[in-house]
Amino acid sequence: MELTLLGTGAPAGLPRPDCPCAACAAAVGDEARAATALLIDGALLIDLTPGPAFAAARAGTSLAGVRQVLLSHPHDGPALEVPAGLPTPGRVADGRELALLDGHRVKAIAVDIPGTGYEITGTEGERLLYLPPGGAPAGLDDGHGHGQGGGPYDMVLLDVLERPDGLARLRATGAVDAATDVVAVHIDHGAPPGPELHRRLAAAGARTVPDGASLVVGEYHAVPDLPRRTLVLGGARSGKSAEAERRLASFPDVLYVATGGTREGDTEWAERISLHRERRPATWRTVETCDLVPLLETGGPDHTAPAEPGELTPLLIDCLALWLTGVMDEVGAWDDEKWAASGRRALRERTDALVAAVRAARRPVVAVSNEVGSGVVPATAAGRRFRDELGRLNAAFGAECEQVVLVVAGQAIALRG
Repeated sequence: MELTLLGTGAPAGLPRPDCPCAACAAAVGDEARAATALLIDGALLIDLTPGPAFAAARAGTSLAGVRQVLLSHPHDGPALEVPAGLPTPGRVADGRELALLDGHRVKAIAVDIPGTGYEITGTEGERLLYLPPGGAPAGLDDGHGHGQGGGPYDMVLLDVLERPDGLARLRATGAVDAATDVVAVHIDHGAPPGPELHRRLAAAGARTVPDGASLVVGEYHAVPDLPRRTLVLGGARSGKSAEAERRLASFPDVLYVATGGTREGDTEWAERISLHRERRPATWRTVETCDLVPLLETGGPDHTAPAEPGELTPLLIDCLALWLTGVMDEVGAWDDEKWAASGRRALRERTDALVAAVRAARRPVVAVSNEVGSGVVPATAAGRRFRDELGRLNAAFGAECEQVVLVVAGQAIALRG
């Protein structure tokens, strides 16, 4: 089954008409995108891009063989342009199946917004799922997410950036697995421009292609290799925690490890914790602990034993600086005499154990830490000791990670990977 993407952008396109934003200004060349529309085997057209005949011509194909046109979402703007000779566009009721004359089978999939998703099965059994802009699948608990033939889809096209939870739902039901080709479409001007777009999608196990690209559904494609270990560094309020959370937003079961604990009577700290909790997906679980080594050594759904293959639950640790603070409290590192007598050695043992556990970890790990080496030299010996030890910990932890990212002013800079 051959799929030609006549457009890959949001319904308003990218750049949006008359929009002065930075993303629209940078949307030139392959980054310029018409509204998403799919041409399948030259016979089935799903959604319409403005000027569909010209879009097809630019892609090196034509619409002459189209026998069915389906729409996936309401069109509230100007009237759709339907080229002469094309069938009248329509939508299929949720759950209804169509058997097309050219051998394709189409099933309408319910989504959680006004609109319809489509599951298309080719003549050789290959299957793809297409979801409308801003939509995520609904009602997957009944098994509909596994497709007509059962098992994962060969290809899924959806709004990965705006609805990572939709991809998470598909993964939770087995409709998407490690071999599924996940293609991001409906890309709007909220997307980061240039290489950052592709880096962010790769972190979700997805990719995007320029308008006019043709893809073969079911053909092997190297799915972006998700790093097992990632360290996200940044200063205060740099956006490092949001970056770490975004990297795992498309996964259904994440264990969030908060190392800060609670601070009785500190209302400002309580407000910080509350804001962090509110922005996490509801399916994520949270534990408050500094005992990280056992969590890194396990990975199963109950987080207490080794996992079976395919059951590895991602771990998000926020953050290493607070973990180090707790450990330095325990070993008496703030007192010069205790530090010299036993604290230094005890701290090394704890950090070495943590780094060794990261090195051997089988589950995906994203850890957050503060980058404090570029600021003002602390005025106290204890402050300088903490700065130095955190720098050593970050370096040792980062050495065991496939990816290390520095976040500055909300912008992620890849240092490794």
